[in-house]
Amino acid sequence: MKKNNLRASLNLVLASPRGFCAGVDRAITIVEKALEMYGAPIYVQHEIVHNKHVVQRLRNDGAIFVENIDEIPEGSHVIYSAHGVAPEVRKRAKKRNLQVIDATCPLVTKVHIEAQRYARREHTIILIGHHSHVEVQGTVGEAPDRIIVVGTVEEVALLQVEDENKVGYITQTTLSMDDTAEIITALKNRYPKIQGPAKDDICYATQNRQNAVKALSREVDLVLVVGAQNSSNSVRLLEVAKTTGVRARRIESAVELKPEWLEGVREIGITAGASAPEDIVQGIVTEIRKMSSSSNVRDLEIVREDVTFALPSVLRTA
Repeated sequence: MKKNNLRASLNLVLASPRGFCAGVDRAITIVEKALEMYGAPIYVQHEIVHNKHVVQRLRNDGAIFVENIDEIPEGSHVIYSAHGVAPEVRKRAKKRNLQVIDATCPLVTKVHIEAQRYARREHTIILIGHHSHVEVQGTVGEAPDRIIVVGTVEEVALLQVEDENKVGYITQTTLSMDDTAEIITALKNRYPKIQGPAKDDICYATQNRQNAVKALSREVDLVLVVGAQNSSNSVRLLEVAKTTGVRARRIESAVELKPEWLEGVREIGITAGASAPEDIVQGIVTEIRKMSSSSNVRDLEIVREDVTFALPSVLRTA
């Protein structure tokens, strides 16, 4: 589209923080270092993170992504994705003598430990999350006979538990804080003695990015959320933006950008899910700037993140 068909000036506001969180950054680094140390192929159980650009780059470097652990040749190196796996997967990996490197996000591991603790105490465990999400499936595997997945307030009313005095709840890490709060309130109203984690399971990065997109939405005419369709936290960011009343769209890369989205727009806000690379964000910025005779770009910083997670010992000591 020609520049003179668009507004002469567009202002771009980039939410900060955005993009990679510590867990995602750690998981990607684990695959990269494993390839350096052991050479290709390195097998990965599920997509290491939910972003096709990251996955394709690692695939080009020699990573092989599989959904079934039984597809991996015996004795091979395998990496568990940031979303975590069920104990049954670990048992099958051991049986096949696979050399395991665990890239599960430490915050997901925290939820698994909580599930184990409730199961040992014979509690019914309510897992707030999306039934089909791979993180939820891995968590359910920690205590499949005791965990019930709930995704809406309406589902709380349908719950049936063995003992209303022995109920605990945990949550998927990448949900909307607002939606989760409503479900937790409904659970507490129905089961006054329900127990929950000392701190919310929703991770710091999810909270920070949602707070940032709320602030961003108040300053712009259009919000673009960079992230994949199967990225739960990216989809939540889009939902959070829309609840403020601003126009919002999800986009995976610059090639999806449609000039008509920008018609009548003066201020464009951009954020990115925790698995979206910064180079994709900058590619979108570059493409938008081509559509305007002039443009300004600034960051809207809500909080500065300095969280890091250590690599597995096998990669630190080698």
